[in-house]
Amino acid sequence: MSSPAPQPPLFKRVKRFVRYVFIRILIIPLQLLPLRFASWLGEKLGAVAFVLARGERRKTLASLQTGLPERSEHERTQLAREVFRHIGRSVMEMVLINKFDARRHELVEWEPTARKTMDEALKRGKGVVFVTGHFGNWELLARYVALEDYPAAVIGKEASDPRTTKLIERFRASGKLRVIWRGAQGAAKEILRALKNNFILGFLIDQDTRVQSVFVPFFGKLAKTPRAAADLAIRTGAAPMLGFCTRVGPLKYRITMRELPLPTTEGEEAVLSLTQAFTQGIEDQIRAHPEQWAWMHQRWKSRPEGESK
Repeated sequence: MSSPAPQPPLFKRVKRFVRYVFIRILIIPLQLLPLRFASWLGEKLGAVAFVLARGERRKTLASLQTGLPERSEHERTQLAREVFRHIGRSVMEMVLINKFDARRHELVEWEPTARKTMDEALKRGKGVVFVTGHFGNWELLARYVALEDYPAAVIGKEASDPRTTKLIERFRASGKLRVIWRGAQGAAKEILRALKNNFILGFLIDQDTRVQSVFVPFFGKLAKTPRAAADLAIRTGAAPMLGFCTRVGPLKYRITMRELPLPTTEGEEAVLSLTQAFTQGIEDQIRAHPEQWAWMHQRWKSRPEGESK
């Protein structure tokens, strides 16, 4: 019989509880705001955060220097400010998600060719391994597809506080999204069962996390990248797809997606090839709209064995 997981220190538990309560209290009055005003307010709060959140600002600028060295320091600073503004808008729009849901066909365009691509993939009956990044409004992307009555689930990492995890789970469930928490007991079987039942499984693979990964180029520098999406598509024959929900206006989004071919190679070479194809697609989207990616993540913090940081 395994022993229970050790409790975090008291001060961490208190900090997490206070953060959870603060979020719950803050959400209530914000949900009373008109959607357009809330989105505008989110942009202004993002601009304030750029000034006040010095640590996140430094990480954003450092990542921009690594990814876009050809831009001047002034251009990267301006771009970092736009990143914070975009995230501020997106967060506020998600706080008012019920109002957004009611107007989703007005505010979000799912390109007909992209929808047809999804329909054709699902007709094969093996499910879809759907990859995106922390770009545009990734939560809205999954939610919109699920609300259109497509069977959809997302693979997520539990928050450090179980109350926050439950809050996230309820938020996604309100949009008909199933959540499979990676690392949870039975998660691997649940993932395979979902694909067998012809689900769309959503993966975010643009962050350096503590999961099985491979190193592939990202903005010209090797980056540790989760391999599970490629592994699953190759193992099960599920359709590998890449898609994004891109902001095209102050309160307007466009969903695009395309299917990638399964590799003709086998084993590790196939996993590396498909992970690289996913990653290149994410990079291309970021280069087209760099203000819509979460540059504050330290994407290149892990290095391949034998390479210094």
